[in-house]
Amino acid sequence: MDLIIRHATLPDGRRDVDIGIEGGRFAAIQPALPAQGAQEIDAQGRLFSPPFVDPHFHMDATLSLGLPRLNASGTLLEGIALWGELKPDLTIDALVKRAMAYCDMAVAQGLLAIRSHVDVCDDRLLATEALLEVKRKVAPYLHLELVAFPQDGLLRSRMAKANLVRALDMGVDVVGGIPHFERTMADGAESIRWLCELAAERGLRVDMHCDESDDPWSRHIETLAAETVRTGLQGRVTGSHLTSMHSMDNYYVSKLLPLIAEAGVHAIANPLINITLQGRHDTYPKRRGMTRVPELLAAGVNVAFGADCVMDPWYGMGSADMLEVAHMGLHVAQMTSMAGVSQCFEAVTTNGARVLGLEGHGIAPGNRADGVLLQAGDAYEAIRLKATRLMVLRGGKILARTPERRTALFLPERPSNLTLEFRPGAIY
Repeated sequence: MDLIIRHATLPDGRRDVDIGIEGGRFAAIQPALPAQGAQEIDAQGRLFSPPFVDPHFHMDATLSLGLPRLNASGTLLEGIALWGELKPDLTIDALVKRAMAYCDMAVAQGLLAIRSHVDVCDDRLLATEALLEVKRKVAPYLHLELVAFPQDGLLRSRMAKANLVRALDMGVDVVGGIPHFERTMADGAESIRWLCELAAERGLRVDMHCDESDDPWSRHIETLAAETVRTGLQGRVTGSHLTSMHSMDNYYVSKLLPLIAEAGVHAIANPLINITLQGRHDTYPKRRGMTRVPELLAAGVNVAFGADCVMDPWYGMGSADMLEVAHMGLHVAQMTSMAGVSQCFEAVTTNGARVLGLEGHGIAPGNRADGVLLQAGDAYEAIRLKATRLMVLRGGKILARTPERRTALFLPERPSNLTLEFRPGAIY
C-alpha cells in the first residue's frame, strides 16, 4: 500500500486501528492490518478524523478587518453597513489575495471543504469573479463552493435578481437569500418563493440566511420549509443561522421543528458569530441568540456548525479553526454530555459534508483518503484542547504537518524532566 497509518483512534470510538491507503483512497481499515506500506506513520493512539467542513462562510469579506473602519457597535446591521462602504473600493486582486490567504489557513487546520456566500448586490460582480478564480486555484486541494447571496435583499436591492442570475450563469453553485432583511415579512416570503423556484428550475441547492434576528416573529424558516416541499427540493435546502428560534415561544417551536424535519431542511448554526451579534439590544438577562441545536437534532434535523466570519466587518477574531467553532457551540448549547460533545464534533465534520452533499466523505473503504491526524485521544479531547493538527491528508497525499505541542516545565522542587504534552496521559 502507498501509506498505512498504524494504531489510530477513530471518531466512532474504535481504537488501535490501522488505516491502509492505496491509489488515493482508503483501502482497508482494521486492527493489525497484515500489509506493508511504502510509508507508515504511527498514530500512537491519536485521533484520525474526517477533514473539517465549514458549510457557512463569507470569503469575499474575510481578512478585511478595519476596512474602511471597525464595527463600533458590534451589531449585524453595522457590519452590513460597513461592508456596503467597503464594496466600492474592492478590487479583484485584493479579494483573491485575502481569500487565498484564508484558504492556506484552512488547509493547515484540516479544513478541506468550505461553502462561501458571495455578495451579488455589487453590479460589477467583482467578488463573484474573484472567488470563482480562487475556486479554480484551490480545487486540487480544497473543495470550495459558492452561494449567490443578495446581501442587501433580493427585492430590496434593485438589481439583485438580475445579478443573482448572472452569478449563477458564471458558475456559482448554490442559490442564496436573506428574507429577514427584506422590507416586509411579505417581501421576505416572496423572495423565498422566487429563489426556491429558481433553484428547482436549475437543479441547484438552496442556502438562505434565515431569521438571523432576535425577533421571535421572524418566522421565514416556516415558509422556507413549506416552499422546499412545494418545489420538490427536500434534502437540498439549508436554513442558516435561524437565531430567532432562540427567542420563540416553546409552543410555536414544537410545531416548527417537525415541519423542518419533514421538509428535509438542513440547519446551520454559527456559534462564534451568533453569540457575538445576537442579544445586542438586550440589557440583562442577555439572550445567547444561537438557534436550538439540541432540539433540532432531537427532531431529526441535520445540524452543522459554520465559522461564518474571520476578521471582517462582523467579527474581528477567528482562525479557520473548526474545533474553536465546535468548542463555542458546545458551551452555548450546553451540550456537555458525552453524546453532546460527539454531536458537536460531527457538526464540524460529517454533518457539514451532508449539507454540501459531499459524496465519499468519511473514513471508510473506497472513499477518498482525506483526513486529519489530531494530537488528541478522542473527539472529546480534540474539542477540549482545540487539538494540534499533526497531519492533513487529501487523496492520500500529505498537505500539511504541524509539530506536536509540548511544553517543558522548569519548576523549583519538581523533576527536571517534567514534560507536559497535550494528549492522553499528559504528564509523565
